[in-house]
Amino acid sequence: MRLAVNVDHIATIREARQGHEPDPVAAAVVAELAGAEGITVHLRGDRRHIKERDIEILRRTIATRLNIEMAASSDMARVALQVRPDQVTLVPERAQELTTEGGLDVMLNANAVKDFIGLVHEPGIRVSLFVDADLDQVRAAKTVGADAIEINTGPYTEASSATRAEILQRIADAARMASRHGLEVLAGHGLNYFNVRPIAAIPEIVELNIGHSIVARAALAGLDRAVRDMVALLKP
Repeated sequence: MRLAVNVDHIATIREARQGHEPDPVAAAVVAELAGAEGITVHLRGDRRHIKERDIEILRRTIATRLNIEMAASSDMARVALQVRPDQVTLVPERAQELTTEGGLDVMLNANAVKDFIGLVHEPGIRVSLFVDADLDQVRAAKTVGADAIEINTGPYTEASSATRAEILQRIADAARMASRHGLEVLAGHGLNYFNVRPIAAIPEIVELNIGHSIVARAALAGLDRAVRDMVALLKP
């Protein structure tokens, strides 16, 4: 099980003062040294936290894998082709949302997603699709040519104790189908130190993307400790 640390909220703190610190690139290096096997950032259309300069420096600096979350737009395709991250994760994006609110509707946006994948596959950039635990969306991800899916764990993390087991099973079923279709399976959204272990126990899931809870713990305990604590939870 790999841990990819999302450093968006380091940039959020920086942008609160529109200054230069804390630096998300420095945070990414600390996370790697503490055991993270990938760094994730979300480049939004409004550039509200992560900037293009951040991802350009990240590309030259980090030693693990760079994953950039973005919308399937021509602007983002341009950035991907310029920076050439190891992976792009296509996500839905609304202008006023605080965070990503659900999975990408691959079936509804099949043509745009397929065109985007064709563009960025040419220089060898892998593409993952952030989708809900829906078997039809998993099938569609395979059809449009994705390399991987990231299953949205938000509904699981927000569920009551009465419904959590059912949602966890849906995630496991989606992961199993994706693996059978030759898709790499990732997961993330809302995961923290208290709810992550059941997701980490699903054998088909090979990587978790976690950001907010790690940065929140880092504010009290330091980033190195926060990452090491999460890495320890993902071990069998």
